[in-house]
Amino acid sequence: MKVKKFILCLTAFAALLPGSLMRAQNAAGFVGTWQGALKPAGAPRELRMVLKIELADDKLKGTFYSIDQQAPPIPVTTLTQDGASIKMSMSMLNGTFEGTLSPDGSSIAGTWSQGVSIPLTVVKATPATAWSIPDPPPPPKVMAADAKPSFEVSTIKPSRPEERFSLLLNQSGMLNTTATSVSDLIKFAYGVHPKQIVGGPAWTESDRFDVTGKPDTPGIPNVPQLQMMIQKLLADRFQLMFHKDKRELNVYAITVTKTGSKITKADPSPLAVPGFVGGGQRGMNVRNSTIAEFAGILQANVLDRPVVDQTGFGLDRFNFILKWTPDGAQLQGAGAPPNAPPPVPDTEAPPDIFTAFQQQLGLKLDSVKAPVDTLVIDKVEKPSDN
Repeated sequence: MKVKKFILCLTAFAALLPGSLMRAQNAAGFVGTWQGALKPAGAPRELRMVLKIELADDKLKGTFYSIDQQAPPIPVTTLTQDGASIKMSMSMLNGTFEGTLSPDGSSIAGTWSQGVSIPLTVVKATPATAWSIPDPPPPPKVMAADAKPSFEVSTIKPSRPEERFSLLLNQSGMLNTTATSVSDLIKFAYGVHPKQIVGGPAWTESDRFDVTGKPDTPGIPNVPQLQMMIQKLLADRFQLMFHKDKRELNVYAITVTKTGSKITKADPSPLAVPGFVGGGQRGMNVRNSTIAEFAGILQANVLDRPVVDQTGFGLDRFNFILKWTPDGAQLQGAGAPPNAPPPVPDTEAPPDIFTAFQQQLGLKLDSVKAPVDTLVIDKVEKPSDN
């Protein structure tokens, strides 16, 4: 009887062995250095990407490099493989890549997603074809908390029609915005909704600019310091003058659903300023942001009333992507003309922003009434020459 049990155990082990070997062989096919280039819509050039995959403790692990952006190596947060298919995510970027290994093992064809999905094929590099990966930049330095910075150098140029709204800081503290109006700058600089801005000519909302600014103080500013710099920019380059008033307005309050939030905390980072790119069906990619900062972007560029944070998350920072189908008012808030037609119904389109909040973030937008500050514009002029 004991002999029979032993034989059965050997038989079971032998049955499992080929599958284990097959999985190991499939995983080994992904090991190596892979490289390819992305061409996002509206971008002036391609961005080269390198993905290094290794097999450690029978698990695939990866490291991602964006070699044209002088970025540090970015660890792949999750990496799963099923036969010839592979999926990975990078939480620091809110990015994912899904692809299929070619039969000869020389390429992986798939899709890169970072709010918007873009086809991406990476090919296996050889010592002769591998791109050089530059040394990572030194760790970013945070601006002194008591500094009161201004822009030492700034440029303001008209935006191209195809550009989308963005507001980002690089690791040197340089501000870069695209498709931003004077109204956008006021909204960010003073943390207000369009309904909190009274007066001012129509061009402050219709004319859009690309703005770059180099701080006169070393380091990356925090949000109040960045707002201070933009306030000074508005006064110096646009001759902005206003006075404050108080009005009772309808507002949206961001709260947590009964089932709890679904958003992920950002990896610890010395970067104090969040990044926001895109919006609507293409997806708003939110990085390293508090909910209060996210509320500021929503009220400035998306929703029809001020937005306040009532989640209780405080200074916690998060990475997430929110996709929704804008209504007519939200399209105009994003820069569409007043007579723009509503979106064509699409059964596969994401839901409205209120439903998307609950389904994708585990948060709610509640309608309440509250007294809020308003800015009454007394003077503003078109930007001075660079």
